[in-house]
Amino acid sequence: MKKVSVLGYGTVGSGVVEILRENAELIEKRTGEKIQVKSVLDLRDFPGDPVQDIIVHDFEEIKNDSEVQIVVETMGGLHPAYEFVKASLESGKSVCTSNKALVAAYGPGLLKLAEEKNVNFLFEASVGGGIPIIRPLKVSLAPDEILEISGILNGTTNYILTEMTEKGSDFDSVLKDAQEKGYAEKDPTADVEGYDACRKIAILTSLAYGKQLDFEDIYTEGITKITDRDIQYAKKLGAKIKIFGSSKKVGDKVSAMVAPKLITSSHPLYSVDGVFNAILVKGNMVGDVMFYGQGAGKLATASAVVSDVIDEAKHFNINVKTLWDSEKLALMPTKEVSFRFFVRIHGKKEEAAAQAECAFGKVTPVDVGFEDEYGFVTEEMTESAFEKAAGEVDVINRIRFD
Repeated sequence: MKKVSVLGYGTVGSGVVEILRENAELIEKRTGEKIQVKSVLDLRDFPGDPVQDIIVHDFEEIKNDSEVQIVVETMGGLHPAYEFVKASLESGKSVCTSNKALVAAYGPGLLKLAEEKNVNFLFEASVGGGIPIIRPLKVSLAPDEILEISGILNGTTNYILTEMTEKGSDFDSVLKDAQEKGYAEKDPTADVEGYDACRKIAILTSLAYGKQLDFEDIYTEGITKITDRDIQYAKKLGAKIKIFGSSKKVGDKVSAMVAPKLITSSHPLYSVDGVFNAILVKGNMVGDVMFYGQGAGKLATASAVVSDVIDEAKHFNINVKTLWDSEKLALMPTKEVSFRFFVRIHGKKEEAAAQAECAFGKVTPVDVGFEDEYGFVTEEMTESAFEKAAGEVDVINRIRFD
């Protein structure tokens, strides 16, 4: 029998306990032995909940409990989660987590510590919730050189953009609706400004290339500047606006970015709407592989966590090596990356059109009937060239094409 302690009895933590209890018989068959939740760490008490009998309030009890072999961290945040995870590994316990902030910030060090202690540090649920992506990237796609990763990595922003597209609503109205439905947090900054997707693409890229990509180094742009007018232009172009976390191998470097992009119906992720997530991985041998599903939610995320618990139970006293060194990944400067851009500028049609051509060269106009602005699509150009040209006109907004 393997005994587990869960750190944090919130949404995901309670889901982990529920799955380990409800599916105990199935899990035992697939693992080869029983997995029992021995203790749950939380500052609160839960009278009336069966978990109350195993609630502990002091992490030291878990750290010093020799019977606990696997620790599940679902507290979120960096501290004290990092200290608890590190101490658990140092105590010879395997750890699995759903905490993307923790993995993005401390992944290489915790993996190295797990290897030294001959235990495991797994984090399937840190990216994509219930979508299997970490393990396939490490195992199923191991024979391939990863050429590109591109994903709709945040359900909140995908829901907002979908609602704006389908109902013609403005950003603020849809955000309020998303909060009321529980799709967006009270403070939605991490989602709508792209920070959540940034940490996820940093993790995936680090795993794909075996070196550390700091999320702070990734160009990140959210969706707060997307308006109903942008949506109208997108429809005119036969496109949708989605926010992507993406990375791509360019020579001996990697480019990485989080930003809204225009995609047409030929794009594999075009029909991924609502709260769903999808991740497209391109390998040099396998080609395109897509992973799709719910990127969040209590039981979807908890299911991914429990898959790690099962994996750790199967590999007791056997470290499963993960290639992710602390050496920094060589990142291509954003100014050197090229895109086609959709651009909106202030001004009357004829005058603005002349200004656009003077600044950007050949452009393709996009007319949806607005008299006070001019929309157009540029030829492919670098970010640096775009910024130079944009300085010569009065830009309202610009969105890249994927």
